[in-house]
Amino acid sequence: MAQHKTPLLDQLESGPWPSFVSDIKQEAANRADKAAKGEIDFQIAVDCPEDLLGVLELSFTDGETHWKHGGIVGVFGYGGGVIGRYCDQPQAFPGVAHFHTVRVAQPAGMFYKSDFLGSICDIWELRGSGLTNMHGSTGDIVLLGTTTPQLEEIFYELTHNLNVDLGGSGSNLRTPAACMGESRCQYACYDTQELCYNLTQEYQDELHRPAFPYKFKFKFDGCPNGCVASIARSDFSVIGTWRDEIRVDQKAVAAYVGGEYPSNAGAHAGGNWGKFDIKAEIVDLCPSQCVRYENGKLEINDKECVRCMHCINTMPRALRIGNDRGATILCGAKAPILDGPQMGSLLVPFIKVGADNDFREVKDVIEGIWDWWMEAGKNRERLGETMKRLGMATLIKAAGVEVDARQVQEPRHNPYIFWKAEEVEGGWERDINEYRKRHQR
Repeated sequence: MAQHKTPLLDQLESGPWPSFVSDIKQEAANRADKAAKGEIDFQIAVDCPEDLLGVLELSFTDGETHWKHGGIVGVFGYGGGVIGRYCDQPQAFPGVAHFHTVRVAQPAGMFYKSDFLGSICDIWELRGSGLTNMHGSTGDIVLLGTTTPQLEEIFYELTHNLNVDLGGSGSNLRTPAACMGESRCQYACYDTQELCYNLTQEYQDELHRPAFPYKFKFKFDGCPNGCVASIARSDFSVIGTWRDEIRVDQKAVAAYVGGEYPSNAGAHAGGNWGKFDIKAEIVDLCPSQCVRYENGKLEINDKECVRCMHCINTMPRALRIGNDRGATILCGAKAPILDGPQMGSLLVPFIKVGADNDFREVKDVIEGIWDWWMEAGKNRERLGETMKRLGMATLIKAAGVEVDARQVQEPRHNPYIFWKAEEVEGGWERDINEYRKRHQR
């Protein structure tokens, strides 16, 4: 096995943070040791991590990538789940002539048993580079680097032995992702894992057989803390919320103010701010100024609360989320590919989320959006870009939801309002007839 000199990559190991270069070198040394002992006799598998270092060093030296998209690869019956990758220097780096990535669907909430993780590593040690990414930005288990002949073998072992499926890639539904939800979080307003699993099972065809204009992502946050960042990273974001009042325990508030309970702010959060100051650290930091503390009593104007979670996170023993819980649905978040980054836009201010009716309310919204987007969306246009091009009102109509003032991003700048004929009683025909009558006289 040829060892490549990597002076540029070596610099990446010199900083204070862990380096992926060190991980690749560790795997390369491990494979070289096993090959010397006769435990690995497949030369491409032995060379893979070392050649990965070599081609990466060459990319840094040349200032351009040496990966190419040489065609579509996958497993039989699936259009997604495998990202094909080939090196444009196969003679120099035969170990990475093929370097396909396999996406594996993660469990909801990312709960694992150690034997499952061990089995994943065993498969990848045998049939891939040994390098993994836990997890990709969509949430998948990402297995980095294998050859085309190994794909069906990997797929068989994953599905038959581990009972786990491939994730999404391409212009399809990407692997849905959820936070831990009610399993471990006191702030969760609905069962994120149940909704995530249900929709994953419901939309298997959309997940495995690309038919959309471009990618589409579900993400499920149990509360406004947003632990899977759904508002920034998903086309369809479901964020837990409540519509009644924040519950306040005034005795616990006094305990925080008096120093009996440590708060999650100031000195107790790693700073050096001294004694907890409820005015400076709660009242003054409220973004909608809906909190007041007077005469030893904390009051919240819940109608003005924007659910930022700051006060609840800071004093969790004193403040608790409301009891009338559900979720807010937002649409259109994306990364800066064409039109720049977008946060999700509010579509449904509040919806009850429960498995009693198989989450039908949520699915009706999803399917209305898909029907419209698949007809109106351009090739490689995310939902957020279609919304921006055709307008929020078009999305609201397609989703079949009620118009709500909270869907408005800002007041309109144009004072002229144009009505459609069918929206005015009698329509334009009545106005035209009146005009004609006046002028005939």
